[in-house]
Amino acid sequence: MSKGLIAVIVVVLILGFVGCGKYNGLVQKDEVVKESWAGVESQYQRRADLIPNLVNTVKGAADFEKSTLTAVIEARSKATQTTINADQLTPENIAKFQAAQDQLSGSLSRLLVSVEQYPQLKANQNFLELQAQLEGTENRITVERGKFNNVVKDYNQEVRTFPTNLFAGVFGFSQKGYFTAAPGSEKAPTVQF
Repeated sequence: MSKGLIAVIVVVLILGFVGCGKYNGLVQKDEVVKESWAGVESQYQRRADLIPNLVNTVKGAADFEKSTLTAVIEARSKATQTTINADQLTPENIAKFQAAQDQLSGSLSRLLVSVEQYPQLKANQNFLELQAQLEGTENRITVERGKFNNVVKDYNQEVRTFPTNLFAGVFGFSQKGYFTAAPGSEKAPTVQF
């Protein structure tokens, strides 16, 4: 064998080993992203599961605004229909998912604000427990979204860093989307007395 052929074989072997290592590293990071996504979905599902009980408790108030309840029910339906497979966490898909969840959050906020006008609901133990569970779930959602964004950042950095970016493109690994703040959330609400 000639020295040139041996050199080519050595370079190919080195590239093969490096490629295998980079591929395995990307697979591991991709699995961490999928695991984190499952945590996000789990908390959103918990919230969706609490809503029917909340709506039924509020329905008990005879003159409660039906349009508010309808908006919550419709937003829940839309949010539970908007799902993303963990292999399709593109920025566009995350934005669609987040928009549906934000719509549900807004409807729930309006529901909870309108409850203030119903003293019998504010004194109802079932309602108070459901409200506390929803608040806890919202906090869990925030925590899971933060964890998700952290693992996506780690994954995206790896996908974009040289020389991994060369192998990522060949093996079909692309950047994942982040959760972002809802539009308008950068503006503080004005309070007037």
